[in-house]
Amino acid sequence: MTGGDIAGLIAAGIFAVLVGLLAIPLVKLGRVFDETSSAIRELSSNVTPLLEEATTTISETNKQIARVDAITSNVEEATGNASSLVALFAATVGGPLIKIAGFSAGVRAAIGGLRPGRKSASRTK
Repeated sequence: MTGGDIAGLIAAGIFAVLVGLLAIPLVKLGRVFDETSSAIRELSSNVTPLLEEATTTISETNKQIARVDAITSNVEEATGNASSLVALFAATVGGPLIKIAGFSAGVRAAIGGLRPGRKSASRTK
């Protein structure tokens, strides 16, 4: 054996050791990938029922919102009817009541002016 053969054997041994040292992190990295894939598989199997439940909850919520919308529109209609009723009552009864109040105030002032001992407001000026 020559010196070149010995140097080649040493270089081959060092290369084998380096490959062995690099293989250890690669094996560990493979285990990490295996654990990651199993965790993703488990997560996807747990997420499917959760998504189905969320879909059911959202559809029930939409039904309740539709009911609340119907109730709100009914309340709005009742409020409009009450407002119209109040306006009609005010127009029907309010005008004559104001006239009666004005007439009664005028009659009181006239009767008060006819009584002896009282001075009317127009005579004091």
